[in-house]
Amino acid sequence: MNQKELNEIRRRFRLDKSSISRIFGCYVNSNREVISWIDASLGLMSQEESEMYLTLLKKSLSGALGKNLVDIVFSTRQVADSDEHRLLQTLRMTALQDPNAREALCRRIIDSIDMGESNYLILLAADAYDVPYRGRDGEMQADASDQVFKYFVCSICPVKAPDLELRYDMESHEFHSSSTGYVASPPELGFMFPAFDDRAANIYNALFYSRNAAELHREVIDAVFRVEPPMSAAEQKNVFDSALADTLEKDCSYDVVQSVHEQIRARIDEHTESKSPEPLDLTIGEVGGILSNSGVSTEKVEAFKKECEKQYGDGAVLNPKNIIESKKYEVTTPEVKITVAPENSYLLETRVIDGRKYILIPADEGVEVNGIGVTIPNEASAD
Repeated sequence: MNQKELNEIRRRFRLDKSSISRIFGCYVNSNREVISWIDASLGLMSQEESEMYLTLLKKSLSGALGKNLVDIVFSTRQVADSDEHRLLQTLRMTALQDPNAREALCRRIIDSIDMGESNYLILLAADAYDVPYRGRDGEMQADASDQVFKYFVCSICPVKAPDLELRYDMESHEFHSSSTGYVASPPELGFMFPAFDDRAANIYNALFYSRNAAELHREVIDAVFRVEPPMSAAEQKNVFDSALADTLEKDCSYDVVQSVHEQIRARIDEHTESKSPEPLDLTIGEVGGILSNSGVSTEKVEAFKKECEKQYGDGAVLNPKNIIESKKYEVTTPEVKITVAPENSYLLETRVIDGRKYILIPADEGVEVNGIGVTIPNEASAD
């Protein structure tokens, strides 16, 4: 899914936009015991309550694509014949009306997830979107729809214990203790099935959400989808940094790392300015070209590409925003961390004095230094 398609689905989560009529799911305690099952009609709720449910579900489609929202890809074999895909398709095509299928999904989540001491809600809602035709000019033509996109969303929301507070009673003119009751928090994780690709259903993909981009809840992905979990954004960056350091060795100098950062950041900026809804990807070959432009030898570039293919997989594409920090430039050593705005990275320079390597930091240039010194070893790295 690209950003435009994601936004199109997110706009559905309003009472006047979606065909969501019921909320399903369950309320679970920290011992994995179901306290109650949920089967509630939005039509019988107050408008405020209905909107709260839709807001929680919508938040499972929030965050950045490639970070908080990652693609789950099914194999052809799974789509053709597998229990996990059959269950998801049953839930989708019955609009969650099959109680046995709903319970089977909830049980898979409950048996796998670890929410610590927190109770939580599993919320499910199904929608059927009469997809408007989009003309060549990009304008929507609602009366020219030729397909219906059927999908469902799952949100897993922590539930906070009640707070005891002193509240003023207008009738007695006194303060009394009062509980605010249990409160459902925004979802920790969730997913949408199927994906909305090219403005149509793609049953080979699901879109998985994790509030914490560094923790993708692999146990839930394995239990529900039975696929190899994708790398988190943090894992992608660690692999990239390690591949640079391990394969370039002494060639992984400050100047090379700075050049790589600047070239990748330039691509991110160009993509942002273009306002393209398609995500920006870098192939391993393109990263190899960036290394060559930074003065790295052909031998070391090929070693880097082979290591990336080993770690990321053949034909992998990288999300540039996951492998560098585009909003800041950091030099990290065991003794010190230096942070500077990326457009000012040229202000830092390395110099060897009496056989020791130093970073020269200009005064009053918005450079932030955390640590006890500025001497760096040969293995300095930059984010």
